[in-house]
Amino acid sequence: MKKAFKFILNTIPRPILIRLSYVVRPILAFLLKGNRFTDPIDGKSFKMFLPYGYGKQRNNVLSPSTLSLERHRLLWLYLNEQTDFFTAPKKVLHFAPEQAFYKRFRNQKNLDYTTTDLFSPLADVKADICNLPFEDNLYDVILCNHVLEHIPNDTKAMQELYRVLKPGGMGIFQIPQDLLRATTFSDDSITDEKERAKIFGQYDHVRVYGRDYFDKLRSIGFTVVEEDYTAKISPELVEKYCLAKGEIIPVCFK
Repeated sequence: MKKAFKFILNTIPRPILIRLSYVVRPILAFLLKGNRFTDPIDGKSFKMFLPYGYGKQRNNVLSPSTLSLERHRLLWLYLNEQTDFFTAPKKVLHFAPEQAFYKRFRNQKNLDYTTTDLFSPLADVKADICNLPFEDNLYDVILCNHVLEHIPNDTKAMQELYRVLKPGGMGIFQIPQDLLRATTFSDDSITDEKERAKIFGQYDHVRVYGRDYFDKLRSIGFTVVEEDYTAKISPELVEKYCLAKGEIIPVCFK
């Protein structure tokens, strides 16, 4: 199964994968029913989660029902348990909307919800994150998760995120991060896709963020809370929800 998933991820374009997943997802959820792991997004339990990864694959990380990964389930728990995201009126901008969230956020009556991306079929507005077609100080919440590692000029992207966020607003900008690195690493001279996947975690990533990521966000103007939310969840639930222990949620305020 691991080899099959790796082949699919590396050969089928992502927009097609998104469309195919609507057919495959209910079949996988039925076949993998069990009680070992639970997806907190929909409450469904399974005997196993699926493997996932463009470079090195991780076992038991992809939920068969919502197609959520560790970061999605962690963000869901944080938004649900630590914020008023699901209850208070919010004007929300969501970059590269994930399937695990898209319909759920769209159906939230308290949210004025807009999605954006250059390529995603789920995007309401096709837009370049470095040149957004939105007014200043417009959104209460911005979700931009696992996007910045794809953007060559991430400084400009961060400046645009800051510009369109309302004063007092909240942004969550998750990225794949190596917390053992003090500084972010990039090397454009590495062009082989397999080598890039090995070094950067995915062939189309342009950098590996280190711990300095938070300070870069602060240099743009954000107040940043480095939220280690897995430390506030029992070890039993971290395992049951298949979370990545120690993953930091960058919660940014303007």
